[in-house]
Amino acid sequence: MKRKLIILTDPGQDQAAAILMILGRPDVFDVLGLVATAGNIHLDYTLENCLKLMVLAGRPDIPVFAGCPQPLMRPLVIADHVHGPTGLDGPTLPAPVVRPQDGHGVDFIVDTVRAHPGEVTICALSPLTNLAMALRKAPDIADKIVEVVAMLGAYFEVGNITPSAEFNCYVDPEAADIVLNAGIKTTLLPLDVTHKMLSTPARLEAMRALGNRCGVATAEMLEFSQAFDLHKYGWEGAPLHGPCVPAFMLTPEIFSGRQINVSVELTGRVTLGMTVADWWQITDLPRNAFWVRDGDPVAYYDLLLEALGKLP
Repeated sequence: MKRKLIILTDPGQDQAAAILMILGRPDVFDVLGLVATAGNIHLDYTLENCLKLMVLAGRPDIPVFAGCPQPLMRPLVIADHVHGPTGLDGPTLPAPVVRPQDGHGVDFIVDTVRAHPGEVTICALSPLTNLAMALRKAPDIADKIVEVVAMLGAYFEVGNITPSAEFNCYVDPEAADIVLNAGIKTTLLPLDVTHKMLSTPARLEAMRALGNRCGVATAEMLEFSQAFDLHKYGWEGAPLHGPCVPAFMLTPEIFSGRQINVSVELTGRVTLGMTVADWWQITDLPRNAFWVRDGDPVAYYDLLLEALGKLP
């Protein structure tokens, strides 16, 4: 049985790779729709980027909704210094052939989960603003969502937008706090694991060598965004965060972690947006998330290449 997904996203080159990975596996994933949010860049751009990716992948039939233009309680922080002024610089992507759906992304989440109780997984690649708003608006959906699988958080690897916070959580910590305390089965793919998935020159060349437009475009996207990370970290390749989410859903056995309590810092002067992972179970707080700490990068890139290879 295919896994029904709602994708929450603000692409972003690594998120584009994640979305293409999902679309390359229609045998596993049934994508019900995408909800664009403000995050890596402003909503107008993330919405346009989602529509362009649907054309690139040959799936303009998948509905795209506009979500929230800003976080719940804070000014929007963007990452155009990494992703470029459009949020998805690098390749020349095809122009959208359809427009976004009427209606708000939050309503789409609520209506879809209610229409498919116990069937929908939330694939969260972005800040969690839209899901938190949906839970606030319709608390009944919490026990109807199968699972939230989210690219979010950092603990052992510390932060990437501040010394203590990961970007998705920092942009909207209140939203992350709402989701983590909603009683939904949740898996987090934090920087602790995504920083081990490095896009080395050989791996980027393997994407380009696929020869199809999606493989080449993915290589071009990642070659653009890697410049910032290569300078920052000095590693042999830039970490590829987003595809960790579909990779975990496809083959959880290539990852390892444990069920723990994860709390979000909402008031810290230098720790705002930090995800505090109780790895050693020092507290008796509820173990509200499966925290993925490690993974196999060779198997990860094999999965990504296989999926990209099935696309146009």
